[in-house]
Amino acid sequence: MNPIKIAVIGIGHLGFIHAKLLKNVDYAELSGFFELNDERAQYIVQELGIYRFESLQQAIDNSDAIIIASPTSVHFDIAYKVLEANKHCFIEKPITATYQEAVELIELAKKKGVIVQVGHVERFNPALLALQSYSIEPLFIEAHRLSQFKPRATDVSVIHDLMIHDIDIILWLAASKVKSVEANAVSVLTETADIANARISFENGCVANITASRISAQPMRKMRIFQKSAYLSLDFAKPSVDVYRLKEDKEDPDSSIPAMMLGQIDLGSISKSIVFEQPTIPQINAIAEEHIAFVKAIKGEIPVAVSAFDAAEALRIAELIVEKSTQ
Repeated sequence: MNPIKIAVIGIGHLGFIHAKLLKNVDYAELSGFFELNDERAQYIVQELGIYRFESLQQAIDNSDAIIIASPTSVHFDIAYKVLEANKHCFIEKPITATYQEAVELIELAKKKGVIVQVGHVERFNPALLALQSYSIEPLFIEAHRLSQFKPRATDVSVIHDLMIHDIDIILWLAASKVKSVEANAVSVLTETADIANARISFENGCVANITASRISAQPMRKMRIFQKSAYLSLDFAKPSVDVYRLKEDKEDPDSSIPAMMLGQIDLGSISKSIVFEQPTIPQINAIAEEHIAFVKAIKGEIPVAVSAFDAAEALRIAELIVEKSTQ
């Protein structure tokens, strides 16, 4: 099979990373990039030695797939042109500026029979991937995503910029319909929310409490998951995972996960141990893994890792949080 030719649209902070990493992905070929800022484009040509397309249409015409790393406000217009041309599309999060725009893209992609993957990169975070050896059935989830102020991401609120990462992960982990949402948000340095808190209740009984801030002194990307007989603590920044769980004494140990016994509980006729485990963290680059999954999905080898439907649902909840926070 010939390599899949992929172009990057928008070569800012994330676009640069996409272009740099794409050069090393099997069965993919970086066809070039399109960037409106001439000074930035010239720098990229010198730095990465890649081809600069003169227009968006030229990039689309000379590629099999497109990565959209432009500002959120133009995601829909660019993606619509890409899909209309029957080309596959990877869109950085959030998928679009509004939920309705996302729905239109989903319908168009279905009509055209092309792949759309969305860049919710934390789905590929090594800490989250390390949970694959556990059965996750959360009852309560607490997430904190805090960052220092950076002017480049202020075209959208902290809910759409940072909190949406945790919204997506929590929707995926809870695997249930949202029952209700409560939220509060405050604008401090920008015209949109800079710090926000949301409480999401699900039909299966799970509850999630999410805090996001882009005006914090110290960065933090942590999530704690509480479920029957287990507590799991994830640090997306390190990355690391700590697991505290009850283990029946007759349970066969998993030799691949180092464990430390912290105590014992007698529950009638059943004796259980409290164990502390730190599962092995895979040594991977999350964005590179996104590229690999995108290429495999195009080739029909795997389902889309983060679908447009997933991203649209995360955006719908984000919009609901914004609405609730202003009431």
